[in-house]
Amino acid sequence: MHFALIDSIIEEGPTRIVTQKHVSNAEEYLLDHFPGYPVLPGVMMLEAMVQAARRLAGPSEPPMVLGQVRALKYGAFVRPGDSLRVTVEKGKQADDGTIEFKGEASRISPSDASSEAKVAVSGRFALRPVRR
Repeated sequence: MHFALIDSIIEEGPTRIVTQKHVSNAEEYLLDHFPGYPVLPGVMMLEAMVQAARRLAGPSEPPMVLGQVRALKYGAFVRPGDSLRVTVEKGKQADDGTIEFKGEASRISPSDASSEAKVAVSGRFALRPVRR
């Protein structure tokens, strides 16, 4: 099953990308996470960073998959009606094709009077070519 977690690209360069995902009540993964208090699952926030990193890495054969996650920290809850703004920066690339990334996803909430983005997840991760 594949979920598209990029609605728009705000900025894209050779080493940095900023994307955004609007979270709506229609997202099927919110139906049971959590009953009565729907929040975007942490693994979906990580996947949003991975999808942005794949786009930043460019097309590849074999495809790139998540190879490692380090120092992942969760913060603010992301609820329906909020947007998730993802910033990913490309790091070193190893001889085997593995690419390191640093990512941060922030909650932008229209209901927050301060309109200040709150960090929902941040960390370092790596994509590697799929092993066949």
